[in-house]
Amino acid sequence: MNGMLKNMLSEWFSTGFLNLERVTWQSPCEVLQKISDFEAVHPVRNWLDMKHRVGSYRRCYFFAHCAIPREPLIVLHVALTNEISSSVQAIVKEVPPLETEDMNKITTAIFYSISLTHQGLQGVELGTYLIKRVVKELQGEFPQIKVFSSLSPIPGFTKWLIGLLSSQTKEQGRNELFTDAECLEISKITGDPVSEKLKRLLTNNEWVRSERLVTALHLPFMRLCAWYLYGEKHRGYALNPVANFHLQNGAVIWRINWMGDTSPRGITASCGMMVNYRYFLEDTASNSAEYLGTKHIKASEQVLSLVSQFQQNSKL
Repeated sequence: MNGMLKNMLSEWFSTGFLNLERVTWQSPCEVLQKISDFEAVHPVRNWLDMKHRVGSYRRCYFFAHCAIPREPLIVLHVALTNEISSSVQAIVKEVPPLETEDMNKITTAIFYSISLTHQGLQGVELGTYLIKRVVKELQGEFPQIKVFSSLSPIPGFTKWLIGLLSSQTKEQGRNELFTDAECLEISKITGDPVSEKLKRLLTNNEWVRSERLVTALHLPFMRLCAWYLYGEKHRGYALNPVANFHLQNGAVIWRINWMGDTSPRGITASCGMMVNYRYFLEDTASNSAEYLGTKHIKASEQVLSLVSQFQQNSKL
């Protein structure tokens, strides 16, 4: 029954029935309110925040079905920048929008939030279609844009890491997560046993209050995150759902960003880290086919180097 319903929804919400609409500050109030209410990745704080997200150097698009206009089905927020962004706070912070955009400062499009507004549409490939349509829209408006990338959350990383620390705790003397030097430095700050203390600190986010501990955990957590995205699998594909989505679209795991999301939600979900999935438009089709067919993940040298460091220190 679920498969039959999914097929029916896929036909009903196929691209031929969907209209791409851009949201601006002049859009109907009901649309702006829905965009704000449905934002699932980086919650909108107030109307000034909403105005900034649809203002200068920002774009917001949604798909609506031709039979129900003004009803967003899936929403994509884009930042127009001159580089691949590493911090979401730099994108969503409250600043007065500039009146005009300097075309010379727009060379990169950052997809920093994509939200499905109705849970019943999960499994219908709206996100893939929306990104493709938005890329075409942006290319038409800004022919000079050559770089397309996401700035994505890493949901599930902290939970996965706490699970690893728990397994380390159960097997006394076992350490496959940190080098000896890292263990020594961390233990000076937290005390022994390192795994048990870290697990407790990660559970309540207290670790970010210590600048020394944040510095000590920088490299090992980056290493662990790279492995989580690249090496942890579900049926051969990336375990992380956001990674799997972008890899299916043909993107490359490009860069892991330390303290890319310092909000309480970001610290809780992924120890503050975010990741860029970069879209090389000429390669997305072949990358997608390779990932779906052979389950091979394309990643940058930064990510592969971190994965290699993890493998040298671990038997996982």
